[in-house]
Amino acid sequence: FLFWQQPYFTMNAPCPLDNVRIVLSHTSHPGNIGAAARAMKTMGLSALYLINPRLFPDREADARAVRARDILDKIKVCTELDEALENTVMVAAMTARPRDLSHDVYNARQGARELLRYARQQPVALLFGAETSGLTTAEVNKCQIIIHIPANPEFSSLNLASAVQVMAYELRMALIENEEPASPIGSPVSFNDLELFYAHLEQAMIASDFLDPQKPKLLMQRIRRLFARARLEKEEVQILRGILTALGKRW
Repeated sequence: FLFWQQPYFTMNAPCPLDNVRIVLSHTSHPGNIGAAARAMKTMGLSALYLINPRLFPDREADARAVRARDILDKIKVCTELDEALENTVMVAAMTARPRDLSHDVYNARQGARELLRYARQQPVALLFGAETSGLTTAEVNKCQIIIHIPANPEFSSLNLASAVQVMAYELRMALIENEEPASPIGSPVSFNDLELFYAHLEQAMIASDFLDPQKPKLLMQRIRRLFARARLEKEEVQILRGILTALGKRW
């Protein structure tokens, strides 16, 4: 007898894939939205977020989704990136373009495993950029890690829905291969609290004349990269914000 290996989860421990959001930013072609939904459903993902899509709802999206129309029906359309990433504890930027001041970079297999570690406890997101231009530097700066799909360097262009399918598959395989629950990773800080910390830190640097808002250069980008590598926990952010508050009172 042959048995399909089922991922490990119980009624008390929901499937980690339920905590994975696929976020598509400024999608141009509605067919890619439908195809992405189909790719997700085949691998057990269901949370699809759109940021300012050019066309949605659209008949082409419905046609390409085939039997994944239920995912289209539950799509959350957002006007801002922060809205789509709300309450996540890990965000991965999907990009093949070399970046200055890059975050930690993982290939598709490594990145799926890293995302799944956090998804076992709280929501995570996988962020894809527009078909023609990819993710902006500002969008990448909102993420903690970068994931790339190794491809033929002479022809590395990959369709958006195809990239979603690759990552959905890798997430599925990461779940199957790691049946036992991963060891706890503390209390990761949420996207919301992390953004508040960055705003607080920037305000403090301006107040102390360390940062000139008229000539910011790449300071905040470097700061974000620094703390992205640190993988801050909730309590650590509270400590840092407490220090900033105390110093602010001194100033």
